Parts: sequence; C-alpha cells; structure tokens
Amino acid sequence: MTTIETPEYTTHPFFGLEDKWIETAPGELTHYHELGQGTPILFLHGSGTGVTAAANWWLNLPAISEHGRCIAIDSIGYGQSVVAEGTAYGIKEWVRHAVRVLDALGIEKTWIVGNSLGGWLAFQFAIDFPERLLGIVSMGTGGAKLTGALAGHSNPNLTEDGIRKTLELFVVDKSLVTDELVALRYQSALNDTASDRLADVVAARDRDRHELPLDFEVLGRLEIPVLLIHGVQDVVIPVSRTWELLNVVPHADSHIFSQCGHWSQVERAEDFNTVITQYLTSHGVTR
Repeated sequence: MTTIETPEYTTHPFFGLEDKWIETAPGELTHYHELGQGTPILFLHGSGTGVTAAANWWLNLPAISEHGRCIAIDSIGYGQSVVAEGTAYGIKEWVRHAVRVLDALGIEKTWIVGNSLGGWLAFQFAIDFPERLLGIVSMGTGGAKLTGALAGHSNPNLTEDGIRKTLELFVVDKSLVTDELVALRYQSALNDTASDRLADVVAARDRDRHELPLDFEVLGRLEIPVLLIHGVQDVVIPVSRTWELLNVVPHADSHIFSQCGHWSQVERAEDFNTVITQYLTSHGVTR
C-alpha cells in the first residue's frame, strides 16, 4: 500500500475519545477509536446525518472496554475515514470494509455491536463472513421496511434545526438533544456534504433496503449468540423488527427498554452498558 496522509483532525473533547487511523486498502484510510484489551468487539454505527463512531458510542466504549478490546470505526462514506476515488457504497461494501479493518488489525474473529445500519451490517457480515464472527449485539436493527422517520433520513434538512429535529426522533427524553450535541452533529454533517458523500451513502442504503434484504433462510442457520436490543418507543425502526428477527435467528435473545427510542445506547446508556457487558461476559468475552 502507498502511504496516505493522515487528515488534520481531532475528535471533539466532548466525546473523550482518542483518534486512530489505519490504512485498509490502497487510497483508503480508516478512522477509528480503540479502547481496552482482550476479545475483539467491533462497533458499527448507524446512518443518521452527521453520524460518526464517536457520536454513536462515546457513552459506551469506556464501560464496555473494561471487558474486551473495543474498536469503533467510521464506516466508508462517514466521519473521517478517507476513501479512494470511485469507492462504491452499499451493505456488502460496508461489510467488506469492516473485514478490511479486521485484516489490517490482525484480527481473525470478532464480536460485532451494531446500531441501526450497523446492526443490519452485523447480520450481513454473518451471512457473508460467518467464519470471522463470534457473536452479534444489535440495537434497532436496520434494513426494515421504510418508515416515515426513515424517509426523512433520505432527504435530510442540513441545518442545525434540521439536525435537532432528526435527533429528537431518536429519543423519548428530548432533553438529551443538547445544543452542544446538535452543533457537533451539524459540523460532522458539513463534512459529509463537503465531499458529496451524504447523497451517495443514503442512496446506497435505500437501494439495498429493497435489492439486498437480509436472507432469513441463511440467518435461520446461524449458530452464533445474538442479542437484540430495542426501545419500545422507537419510531425510526419499530420494535416489530426485533420480533421478526427473534422468530428467525435460532440463538437470539432480546432486551426491550421501556421509555426508550431508537438511541438506546445514549438514552439508556448506563443500563445498556450493563446489559451488554453481562451478555458478553456470559459468552466468554474477557480482557
């Protein structure tokens, strides 16, 4: 691989996470955060406007890293990851990028913790690369039929007010959507639009929702442990998505949070961290 210049970028102190970079393909430099040691746990973020690994997982990585090696990446087309000219986006491409990250880090097998789009990717990863996967934790799993809230994601209002309204759809407790958080997501969204990526990644996601839905026949043969997490009041991806998967995946368990929307890892962060760490520990995840 040729050497790629690392961008002059530092994650905002609000998130409390150190930046790391690794070359994952010619012309591709993946931005990520890593905490802890032991069993690998790969974190895959969702697809909201201005989303990054830090903006998805800042309240979770410190606690969960006490139990394993947590690696949270900016998927290609998002955040600060640098992509090669002509990079294609889509469910399978995002999964292949995750595999390239594992290869670059010398990781043979991993757990995946995925939120929304990231949960969808986790299950597609299980279909395409089952030999690389130890287990899945998925929250508000993506790939479901289009809802009104999801349709809004396809035509985002790229203003601070638009970002606020989007984030408020994610939670029951609107006070969690602070001015500082809105401003940080807005700045990240500007990075998306500056490189003309947002339209491309949204179009790829919505295309694959119809063209590449999860293969339930294959998922019905999964032998790995799976934990499905959902908020009862999730209006972005209804809790029926979890019931749908529970009826298909043989070793799936679930945890449903009351008074919680789509952003369970933020809205119920402390409880979320407890549920996940107990589950991972019970399935052999250790430092």
